[in-house]
Amino acid sequence: MKKVLLGLTMLAALMLLLVGCGEAPEKKEAPAPAPKAEAPAPEPAPAKGNDLEIFSWWAGDEGPALEALIEIYKEQNPGVNVINATVTGGSGVNAQAVLKTRMLGGEPPDSFQVHAGQELIGTWVKADRMEDLTPLFKEMGWMEVFPEGLIKLIGTEDGIWSVPVNIHRSNVMWYVPANLEKWGVEAPKTWDDFFAAADKLKGMGVTPLALAQNWTANHLWESVALAAMGADNWDALWAGKLPFDSAEGVKAWELFGKVLAYTNADASSLSWQQATDMVIDGRAAFNVMGDWAAGYMTTTKKLEPGTGYGWVASPGTGGSFMFLADSFGLPKGAPNRDAAVAWLKVLGSKEGSDAFNPLKGSISARTDSDLNKYNGYLQSAAADFGKDRVVGSLAHGVAANDTFKNGFASVMEMFMKSKNADAAAKACAQLAAKAGI
Repeated sequence: MKKVLLGLTMLAALMLLLVGCGEAPEKKEAPAPAPKAEAPAPEPAPAKGNDLEIFSWWAGDEGPALEALIEIYKEQNPGVNVINATVTGGSGVNAQAVLKTRMLGGEPPDSFQVHAGQELIGTWVKADRMEDLTPLFKEMGWMEVFPEGLIKLIGTEDGIWSVPVNIHRSNVMWYVPANLEKWGVEAPKTWDDFFAAADKLKGMGVTPLALAQNWTANHLWESVALAAMGADNWDALWAGKLPFDSAEGVKAWELFGKVLAYTNADASSLSWQQATDMVIDGRAAFNVMGDWAAGYMTTTKKLEPGTGYGWVASPGTGGSFMFLADSFGLPKGAPNRDAAVAWLKVLGSKEGSDAFNPLKGSISARTDSDLNKYNGYLQSAAADFGKDRVVGSLAHGVAANDTFKNGFASVMEMFMKSKNADAAAKACAQLAAKAGI
């Protein structure tokens, strides 16, 4: 018993000692601090749907058209924070590289700009990375207001994959009427007409045809090829019915090589806007560029269509409308899906279309557009789209998938150095086989 009492006494003394040092056992048994849930709640993180990241390449001179759409979106969705994620670079070359990294890395934007046609279908739809938008098209009544042919180009048997916001024309030749009058030349209807005028222009120290960096050479090539082979053979190329190394294919490269001889030597260092500026200020007579050039000359340079600048179909392509359409899709796993769907609704609306396109230099993809809101050039483009033979652009993603389009840039670089038409045609045939055309 004494031993027990002695033990208890020693234990008590030890506990007192520990209390004095701040290490009493009772502290271990004391109630735990209040759980975080009971503490004052921190500011909540934005819920999904409170942001919207719009990924595009519409920067600089093309920015105001995009901002017009964003303004409408904000009015309709005031609680959403819009992130305008633009990546600069003509024709989306840089943006598409960044997009590929994000999509493959599992970090898709909420919605991204893409050229309607095989650029989207042959890449991201094929990879099962996109949502089918057919229910949205039916809900919004778009099956009735978008042309049937266009819906086929943005869809497959399994669905509809993007919302078109515009129609651009690729095969346009631009000039300044006052300059042509001063030089005593006319806008050419054929490439032979162009060559005759070009020799005269060179004699006066004027560059006949302004050209810019690599993708604009691809852009020029498709108009030259369309002239060389005609619309039927152009379509046959992409249907796999006409070999790229056929006589028609070689002829297209031969004509292109002849055209290149009349372009500026510093092309690779220029943007498409700088090439357009050469025409505006009289250093060059002509430029073959899509009708976003009309948006640039009208909105940025403040020139009047018909007087400040003029246009004709690219030589030899009269009666054909080589088209492309900018569109936006909905990737699977979009972080803010509801906000993205609301964005797509603005893009497909008549209000959005008629606010965007007059600034962009394009026509509406809708058949009920108010043409009174469009300038003289755009009204003429709308009329041509309604009556001309419509064919798809290679350079802007309609005619071929990314495998061919990206590989074609290498073929172009090779040709620019060698000017070997047979070799370029054979390289295209090999590329077509790789791309499954």
